[in-house]
Amino acid sequence: MEKRPKITVIGSINMDLVTSTDLFPKQGETVRGSAFQTVPGGKGANQAVASARLGAQVNMIGCVGSDSFGGVLLKNLQKENINIDNIKRIEDSPSGLANIILSEKDNRIIIISGANAHVTPEFIEESKATILDSDYVLVQFEIPKETIEYCIHMCADHQIPIIVNPAPAFELSHATCNKASYITPNQTEWQQLFNNNWNEKLIVTKGAQGVSFMEKGSEKHISSHAVEVIDSTGAGDTFNGALAVALAEGKSKKEAVNFANAAAALSIGKLGAQGGMPTKDKVEQFLSKG
Repeated sequence: MEKRPKITVIGSINMDLVTSTDLFPKQGETVRGSAFQTVPGGKGANQAVASARLGAQVNMIGCVGSDSFGGVLLKNLQKENINIDNIKRIEDSPSGLANIILSEKDNRIIIISGANAHVTPEFIEESKATILDSDYVLVQFEIPKETIEYCIHMCADHQIPIIVNPAPAFELSHATCNKASYITPNQTEWQQLFNNNWNEKLIVTKGAQGVSFMEKGSEKHISSHAVEVIDSTGAGDTFNGALAVALAEGKSKKEAVNFANAAAALSIGKLGAQGGMPTKDKVEQFLSKG
């Protein structure tokens, strides 16, 4: 039996409040929406779900609130076969929320940290054994900055590969960035954080323009796939989860990026960040069709 990679995701667990509208309102304007739903999300939880559906053993490290959303979020992760032993419920705190407006085949998102603010370095230290037993670690920027830095340095010190997804973007020190195995900004984050400069750690997602990365000092590019766009909300998280799984399985950087690019393309065909995240079989079938 093929060995399943061990992926640990450290990050946010949110409830997404998703409103769909044909017309995005101008300031002071009221428009009629076409749909509303609550769906589990958060960049950390999304990447955990993506990794699990692609066949990895996944541990999620994070916090949810004592509200009703917290219980729903935990049950959703369990349903996806994700280990929740390292998730803590925070008393007297709401769960993290994301207000998402879908309009004109794009999204606008406002996040509220809630319990995610309690993912501190001290909390991470409690899960150190799980982290050090990982084939790959994933971290995003919806938890405190000092926690992200702590995780990167811990993984580097113990030679555990870590993928850093700098979203939403804020700057880390050059020394900290150098300790990451890979950094996966989208094009806007790449411009903001790296001024469009390249290094071998960067893998830049560009939406409809595909993905670019450096290999042996030369920029490489993989084009996007032509698919119908229903909801692009979880595409980046799907890409990161898939990238971690592929690298943990021993694929080369180019092979892993190609696999992740295909998984992200499949993810945008259904509503909700996690709704369209594919299984490994579906990605491999999609790639086999060229």
